[in-house]
Amino acid sequence: MAAAAGQTIPDLVGPDLRVLFSGINPSLYSAATGHHFARPGNRFWPSLHRSGFTPRLLHPSEQAELPALGLGITNVVARATARADELSPAELIAGGRTLTALVARWKPHYLAVLGVTAYRTAFARRAASIGPQEETIGGVPVWVLPNPSGLNAHFQIDDLAREFAALRTAATGPAG
Repeated sequence: MAAAAGQTIPDLVGPDLRVLFSGINPSLYSAATGHHFARPGNRFWPSLHRSGFTPRLLHPSEQAELPALGLGITNVVARATARADELSPAELIAGGRTLTALVARWKPHYLAVLGVTAYRTAFARRAASIGPQEETIGGVPVWVLPNPSGLNAHFQIDDLAREFAALRTAATGPAG
């Protein structure tokens, strides 16, 4: 896995996305496999399914199925690390600028940032909390979701699925 340090994973983006999910940055495991949220124990894929975004539980290797469902994946910072806390505030801020440009280009209906602390730093939104945000990024509404990493003990799988489901409901309603 150490060989994956600093590696990147291609964004999974395209036109007409209902939701573009943005992780903080890829794990070393994800970089080694080339699949987003691939580390065993990461709860992104189960949360996506339990919330109703996907008709079945997808394996990270099936990520190419997401655009047909109106979903995409990117990261605030492209560089893979063992832990997100290895990223500097400057990297998160620079990544926020890059993410803003990506969102402005593709115009998904919603941008979902997975990790409130990273969102606060990357976009200078110190008071941000989980849920819909008042501000937009690249002209797109933002929804902050909990980080699905297994290291985030504050949110269990049912809590994550409930938060994801609130976004799914918004993304399939009049705004999405």
